[in-house]
Parts: sequence; C-alpha cells; structure tokens
Amino acid sequence: MTIVPRTGIGVDVHAYAPDDAPQPLWLGGLLWEGERGLAGHSDGDAVAHAAADALFSAAGMGDLGTHFGTSRPEYAGASGTTLLAEAARIVRSAGLEIGNIAVQFVAQRPVFSPRREESERVLSAAAGAPVSVSATTSDHLGFTGRREGVAAVATALVYPVQ
Repeated sequence: MTIVPRTGIGVDVHAYAPDDAPQPLWLGGLLWEGERGLAGHSDGDAVAHAAADALFSAAGMGDLGTHFGTSRPEYAGASGTTLLAEAARIVRSAGLEIGNIAVQFVAQRPVFSPRREESERVLSAAAGAPVSVSATTSDHLGFTGRREGVAAVATALVYPVQ
C-alpha cells in the first residue's frame, strides 16, 4: 500500500493587548520578557496556534476554533504549547502521524532569530515531531508593520499510520 501524505495550512493572527490590560508576550512557546503581549482567549501564541491549526487542516479535522474556541472555557489562558500538544494527540488518535510542521512568523518585533533554535526545541517537544520556525517583517506595511499585531502561517505534513 502506498502511503499518501496530507498537507495542511494554518493561519493565526493576534492583536497586541491594550495598554490598559497588558499581557506577557508568548511566541513560539517562549516568554519574551520586556515585549508587549498579545490579546487572545488563550496566551495569544500565534506561532504555536498556527502550527496546531495546520495539523487540524492536514488531518481534515476542522480548525483551532473547532477544538479550542472561545466556547471552551477550559482553554482560557492555555499556553500555545498545551494547545499544540493536544492538537498532536488528537491527530494521532485519528490514526495519523506527523511528519513535520513549518511556521512563518510575521511581525516587526520581537527579533526572533536569537531564540529560533530554542523555540524549535520547545515546539518540537510539544508536537512530538520536527517543527521549524522562520520569521520575517512586513517592511512596516499593514497591521504587522504598524505594530498592531502579529501573524503566523504554518504548514504541516501528516500521513496515515500503517
């Protein structure tokens, strides 16, 4: 039998938390001290959320909101790594294995490259599969360029377990 891999795409966007309700910044499974945090039902970790969303997309199992949406109070304040680990568990329970996940993070700040390897280790441990993270700016264009928020796009490859 030929194993046919499946690919999925996940996108996540979060606005920065308002000045009158500051939040810590969690991105790529890491706490970024001294950086403005993001608003969200959970911790706002757009990198981890996009990775989880890509897994659900590849598996044909809905999306992040389907599994962890605002109607699920038990996920209020949950860490992105918790959501990614749970997404990986759900996908595996459906008889699929994870090949890899790749995430592209878009924002003016924080500067991601000094902590890339640390983030990849944390996210790979949560997913139980290789996760790579790359980052770019939007050259000061759009909402990310105006520092109103961040975006992340991810792809995931899964395949049936034989």
